[in-house]
Amino acid sequence: METKPTNISFSLQKVTTEQFAIIEEGFEEKGNIRVGINLRFAADDAKNMIAVFTAFNFDSNQKPFIIIEAGCHFMIEKEAWDQMFKAETNALNVPKGFLSHMTMITVGTARGILHAKTENTCFNKYVLPTVNVSEMIKEDVSFSFDH
Repeated sequence: METKPTNISFSLQKVTTEQFAIIEEGFEEKGNIRVGINLRFAADDAKNMIAVFTAFNFDSNQKPFIIIEAGCHFMIEKEAWDQMFKAETNALNVPKGFLSHMTMITVGTARGILHAKTENTCFNKYVLPTVNVSEMIKEDVSFSFDH
């Protein structure tokens, strides 16, 4: 039976706005508004970092009018990193619960970026919905490194 770290120490090192756009031509206020979400993850074994990226697209009648992607870059404490890292496969196995926690932080960060970038505009009323990321992240994630 594998042992997983139960308490993973980490810190938020950097926040990035990967994409942001307001496409006024795609906006129809009375249109059918929908929000799509995409998640992506990355890891840097040289820096013991995991990055989580959340992208949201607001569509009106299937035409995008707000696009935002935010990234949070987390430094993982060495002992926790070493517990998740498997030298024989040169892979980092990240528990889904921990990845969900980092994703929730990133969703909240994207929500704040969206508010700041749309403040004092008619688009400020569009906020990111609450997201149950535990339903989206159903299993542990493994990152393989080339060395």
